[in-house]
Amino acid sequence: MELTAAHWVYLVVTVAVIIIMLFRKGVVLPLIVGTFIVAAVYKGSVIGGFQAVFNANLVAAKELFSIFLIISIMIGLLNSLKDLGADKRMVVPIQRIMVNGHVSYLVLMVTTFVISLFFWPTPAVPLICALLVPAAVSAGLPVMTSAMVIVIAGQGMALSSDYIMQVAPMLSAKAAGIDKSLVSDKAFILSLITGITSLAIVYATHRKAITKRSVNEINNEKVFFQVSEELAATVEETAEVIKVKEKWGKIFAIIVPLAMLGVMIFMVQSKIGGGSGFEGGDGAAFIGGVATILLVLATIAFNRIHALDKISEHITEGFVFAFRAMAPVIPIAGYFFMGSGDFSASILSLGDDAAKPGFLFDLIQAGQNYIPHSPFIAAFSILIVGIITGLDGSGFAGLPLTGALSGAIGPGSHIDPSVLAAIGQMGAVWSGGGTLIAWSSLVAVAGFLQISPLDLARKNFFPVITGLFIATLLAVFIW
Repeated sequence: MELTAAHWVYLVVTVAVIIIMLFRKGVVLPLIVGTFIVAAVYKGSVIGGFQAVFNANLVAAKELFSIFLIISIMIGLLNSLKDLGADKRMVVPIQRIMVNGHVSYLVLMVTTFVISLFFWPTPAVPLICALLVPAAVSAGLPVMTSAMVIVIAGQGMALSSDYIMQVAPMLSAKAAGIDKSLVSDKAFILSLITGITSLAIVYATHRKAITKRSVNEINNEKVFFQVSEELAATVEETAEVIKVKEKWGKIFAIIVPLAMLGVMIFMVQSKIGGGSGFEGGDGAAFIGGVATILLVLATIAFNRIHALDKISEHITEGFVFAFRAMAPVIPIAGYFFMGSGDFSASILSLGDDAAKPGFLFDLIQAGQNYIPHSPFIAAFSILIVGIITGLDGSGFAGLPLTGALSGAIGPGSHIDPSVLAAIGQMGAVWSGGGTLIAWSSLVAVAGFLQISPLDLARKNFFPVITGLFIATLLAVFIW
């Protein structure tokens, strides 16, 4: 499509947004204004600009609502398990095998990764920090090392792939105009490469501290245990409530992990066996359906007849969490969806026969002769863009941009757009998701463990950047 004035406005707004991100400022406001200006210029109508602002948010909300729903259900389930005390019981067996600092390192890494895959890192952090870290510290693992393991395994490795809930792959794939499964599989592999590399570096550099702790570390441990005891404190409970929690807490501490393990095994078996039952949103529907039934059963077990009212509270709490975490993504996604021909017609209220502009894609295609057609340059450029978009502290906010750029740049650079989308996802989530940026969800881990978030982010920098570099390099060679 021939470039119009609206295309150049779209380019100016996009560049301005990247610059704003470099200054660690929010981009929602400029993108809403940008949506209005681009649409008004393209349609030659201020009214059309107003309509496009609403339509962009509506289209994005429709496309992303399944994401909000799965997050809400999983958070609701976690809250219902807290009522029963099942969340604490699930990790008790894990505490018992933390016999020394080295074993604790491995156990903390695996446990954080698995729990974060199903429940996301942010809601899982209080559980891990209050129950597992004290056991790990007692066994000889320094508090700072524990924090690095939690952040890299949870906010990094688990969240960057988001393989179970598939929020991140969906955002990337939608913007790139490709199938979600193509991105999710590659992102999972790259997340493991990045995470294992980073964790190996952390272990190598902290190995001596694990075997021999300083006096300061022991003092920090005492302070930390006092904090964890305060976190674990609960209100007085009646004998009946204690009896219910004793019985059903044990049952659900077994049922929920087994159910989730069964879901994971079945999905993996289906994928390996060449089945097609979990393409698109079917996988999320399966997980969401199982989680919903578990939520119902857990709520009934604890509240009995009052479950009729209580389950609404759990679902509401889930939606509140989901919208707090994801709401800013809607106007951001709406703007970058407008840059794709798949969505621009709906956003701009164009007729069926009208030309459908793909502002971002058209600009990339027009400038391809000036862009080096190198897979390496394309891959590392997308990685850098992803890291920059994460500077606002939100790992998912930049995914519509990296996804859209991947879909536009890929063909001309002789690299699969799904590979670029997965690389961009790595950069954005590892940066803003909570490993490199002190003002991201990393601060939650630092707060629970009573350490400086700036120190934690600084210590994560070299291992994580090295992991991202190696993963990106291998991605170009593998695919």
